[in-house]
Amino acid sequence: MEEEKELSFKELYEESFQETKLGKIVTGTIISITPQGEIFVDIHYKADGIIPKKEYSDEENANPQEGFQIGDRITAVVLKQNDGLGNVLLSYKRYKAQQERKELEEKVENKEIIESEVVQVTEKGLITIINANRVFIPMSLSGIPRGEDINSLKGKKVRYRIVEYDKKNNHIIGSIRSVLEEEKKQKQEEFWQNVEVGKEYEGKVASLSSYGAFIDLGEVQGLLHVSEISWDRNTKPSDVLAQGQLIKVTVLELDRENKRLKLSYSGKGPNPWNNIEEKYHVGDIVKGKVVKFMPFGVFVELEQGIEGLVHISQITERKITKPEEELKLNQHVNAKIIGMHIEEKRIELSIKELEGTSNEYKEELG
Repeated sequence: MEEEKELSFKELYEESFQETKLGKIVTGTIISITPQGEIFVDIHYKADGIIPKKEYSDEENANPQEGFQIGDRITAVVLKQNDGLGNVLLSYKRYKAQQERKELEEKVENKEIIESEVVQVTEKGLITIINANRVFIPMSLSGIPRGEDINSLKGKKVRYRIVEYDKKNNHIIGSIRSVLEEEKKQKQEEFWQNVEVGKEYEGKVASLSSYGAFIDLGEVQGLLHVSEISWDRNTKPSDVLAQGQLIKVTVLELDRENKRLKLSYSGKGPNPWNNIEEKYHVGDIVKGKVVKFMPFGVFVELEQGIEGLVHISQITERKITKPEEELKLNQHVNAKIIGMHIEEKRIELSIKELEGTSNEYKEELG
């Protein structure tokens, strides 16, 4: 009977110990840390566990006493059941690597955004480290604008998402571009939710053409038509604006469905047609400059933004087939106002009605 009790007690005692199979993860209490950096651990087994300094960290100067103290709990992987001196050989760095690998796999599975420092720049891309794992970001996935110096990213933190992960070959590919595109799309959605006609923005002139300029507002681009750049319709966009210039613009029209914006420019100045009836009247003699030829007549600029039309029949008494037979571009002329249409922004002029008077109706420019 006593023999059975002893056997039962021994079995219970044996069962109370942790298993120490190779590769098993065990947790114990630190009982000592030697000056040489060895950690002795009570793993609730017949023998204590030992973590040699080389199994604590891959960093040569890593000091276990800076990370742990006696009485702390520590987890490690079993390397040997007997290190030759009766201790169970453990590895803390292998356990840590396993955990970091597990965390990385979770980030990959959840498509999380990762932030880490660029440690190396090559001709093909960037190299960064996450949880002791090397991540390669190809140039095509770096999101770096053309012309920007890629070497400027060395030592800086970048945000990326892992797009390829081969655990067996430890092949990990990251993409900064994926994150940038996602963030840009989100900002664009926020912009279109909040944009309103009449809202003012500061933008950068992205490009210029004969019909206007595209203005970069950060998240989207809007069209600033040439008619909204200057009241003078003969002015070219490049005469007023330069690529890269920062300007204040206001939303004139918006189309949320097709994601289009038409803008106006505060630098255009006040509308010269405001109170025009106070400056010009039918019957007035005015001086202007020929700025544009048309088959049906010429446009004469009276002041910036104000033009009048001289129909071909109002140029001269004699019969002509085209305005160029009588007038030249940029020629200064005197004319009589014969019609005012304020709402249509149209003024009718006549040079013919001044023929035969003492006023010379044509003067060469200069």
